[in-house]
Amino acid sequence: MSVRDKWTGEVFAELKRATEPLIERTMAGAVGALREPWVPLARAAALRGAITLLRERRDDVTGIMRRETGFTTADVNDEFERAMVTLQLCAEESTRLGGDVVPLGASAGFEQRVAFTVRVPIGVVLAITPFNAPLNTVCHKIGPALAAGNSVVLKPAQLTPLTAQLLVDTLHAAGVPEHYLQIVHGSGGELGLRLLRDPRISFATFTGSTEVGLIVKRETGILPVQLELGSTSTTIVCEDADLDLVVADVRRSGFRKAGQVCTSVQNLLVQRQVAEQLRERLTASVGSLHSGDPGEASTDVGPVITEQAAERANMLVSEAVSAGAQVAVGARRDRNLLSPTLMIDIDPSMRIVSEEIFAPVVNLISFDSLSEAFGIANSSRYGLQAGFYTASIARALEAARSLEVGGVIINGTSSTRADGMPYGGVKDSGFGREGPAAAISEMTIPRLVILTP
Repeated sequence: MSVRDKWTGEVFAELKRATEPLIERTMAGAVGALREPWVPLARAAALRGAITLLRERRDDVTGIMRRETGFTTADVNDEFERAMVTLQLCAEESTRLGGDVVPLGASAGFEQRVAFTVRVPIGVVLAITPFNAPLNTVCHKIGPALAAGNSVVLKPAQLTPLTAQLLVDTLHAAGVPEHYLQIVHGSGGELGLRLLRDPRISFATFTGSTEVGLIVKRETGILPVQLELGSTSTTIVCEDADLDLVVADVRRSGFRKAGQVCTSVQNLLVQRQVAEQLRERLTASVGSLHSGDPGEASTDVGPVITEQAAERANMLVSEAVSAGAQVAVGARRDRNLLSPTLMIDIDPSMRIVSEEIFAPVVNLISFDSLSEAFGIANSSRYGLQAGFYTASIARALEAARSLEVGGVIINGTSSTRADGMPYGGVKDSGFGREGPAAAISEMTIPRLVILTP
């Protein structure tokens, strides 16, 4: 399996695809590992040890990540630091696993009995991860699973497998038992399906497109799953918003990782009273972003993952222009490099609004009333996160009640995320929650115990 530098196109590494005998050994090893329980103190020590080792190997990790993703230096450094936080949180949570006392007083004959729950590992966790966060999202999948005492089989994205491989090797070096964490490489259509259909899998966690998420759910049936899927994330700007803050936040959150983030600001809804002012300021700000070689420190926006992804995004832009939209700045393409783009005169019915673009493109859409803005946002089949800028507490609370999403960020964009918070969506954006504490809760079983004197 060849891995290409996303800027030069050069093949710079190769990995062996998983064969059926290897898959069978992997699954047998994952099941066998659970027969030798891994105690919480050892889990915490291994996760903390991995942080130390990763910091020692930082240049190797970030260098590999930059080449296989095409992310800028700033983006890979941000991903690295976030991953360290995620692992630290997992280490802390591994020693906090506890249950609840269950009241029995409502049932006659139970007066002298005591009931409580203990949390036990769910079993073998299958983690299928995306290309756009090959370190931190992998940590969000395997970190909680290991912290909870599960064994893990990891299948990273075929386009960006090297960072995940280096992470797994580092975790093993830090003390994670070999069969408690195993990695296999291959395509989603073949290897992913083979693993999803394996009856020894106890829990599946997947981040990727909604279309593939539907396949994951179909294949897993009654099996518990956590799905973090697509979005066309909306951020709403009211007329009383701090526009300086909005411009700075959108410049970052709309274009980091070349817009290849589920929560990237795709649709920016702006109240008409300030729409022209914000358009002028955003045009200047977005126009000053430098796109190009991600290896150069001056580059703000690198390439998207493939030339096909750039072609698709460019097609949506061209289609919108044909329907009456305008390009305020950007929309230049060279191979898989798409310049940072701000679209204006956008009609909410356009496909560039309703389909996830996953590229450095922000649509500016004017609205008159909040009910109109909420209607546009809620008409999406997705519901991951939404941003909302206002100086009014009343408006902020109205947004929190009205927006059909998994998270509402007041005075921040849709792409705001602290790694310890519960994170996930509704509707076609999936279900279940990431964030170490929330994920560990889903990856453990609350076993009821009743003591009778």
